[in-house]
Amino acid sequence: MTTAPLPTARTLLVTGPSGAGRSTAINALEDLGYEAIDNLPLSLIPRLLEAPGQDRPLALGIDTRNRDFSTNALIELLDREPGIELLYLDARAETLLRRYSETRRRHPMAPAETPEIGIARDFDLLGPIRARADVLIDTSDLTPHDLRAEMERWFAPADGTGLAVSVQSFSYKRGLPRGVDMVFDCRFLKNPYWEPSLRAADGRASEVAAYIATDPRYAPFFDHVRDLTLFLLPAYVSEGKAHFSLAFGCTGGQHRSVAMAEALREALAQAGWRVSIRHRELERRGLDRPDPARKTASGETGR
Repeated sequence: MTTAPLPTARTLLVTGPSGAGRSTAINALEDLGYEAIDNLPLSLIPRLLEAPGQDRPLALGIDTRNRDFSTNALIELLDREPGIELLYLDARAETLLRRYSETRRRHPMAPAETPEIGIARDFDLLGPIRARADVLIDTSDLTPHDLRAEMERWFAPADGTGLAVSVQSFSYKRGLPRGVDMVFDCRFLKNPYWEPSLRAADGRASEVAAYIATDPRYAPFFDHVRDLTLFLLPAYVSEGKAHFSLAFGCTGGQHRSVAMAEALREALAQAGWRVSIRHRELERRGLDRPDPARKTASGETGR
């Protein structure tokens, strides 16, 4: 594979539960021109980043088996080193269990117990880290070939059309998402939370999106954001930027910000940009995978 020069400052940390595809992702990144190091102790990463002569981007594989792994230590590393991008490879528990059953391997977090116990321990340790991910790829329905294609889609050298765009939603109550380039506040829009029939749904439901769109400020706000984004993206491509992240926030991260993010994702995709979407608060509550129109039973405030 022939690759163009990549930005020298890029450092990608790759993690996720055991069995989600980290090794495949690391190998794909190496093929894309990254210097790939798997299972590097956390304590050595700062020294590696300080070393002179780093002329290739780095891909560092980290998982819960690492000798000095701890959730807090990894989060502290991300806070100290804002230039690190975090790629989180995820998969459903039943998918991970099936993969372990097919290979008959022991789970590294429960070598003398059942794989279910090891998977649960992985999820428990990695939950706070998953919430910090800059790029999240769910491999549950991906073959190794599909995952390699996803890695190329996100991390191949920019070639004029290679900018990867991420659109996110979040709750201001839980703070700004990490590493976003632009943030828009949706809290001025009409709030479905105060409509009893819509409170339990989220912004992916058509009736919620339609309700928000009745606010006379919605259309001009969306049009301005869409036009600004479409104006800026080619400029970032010309500057060699490989990834651009934009986020919408509202009070609870369930209705308005989700609807705006979904609408912008659709508009950008129609304009030909490769774009992914994340809903941080829905992910946190395990609501990021069901059918968009499904009502939820969450009793949390979803404003």
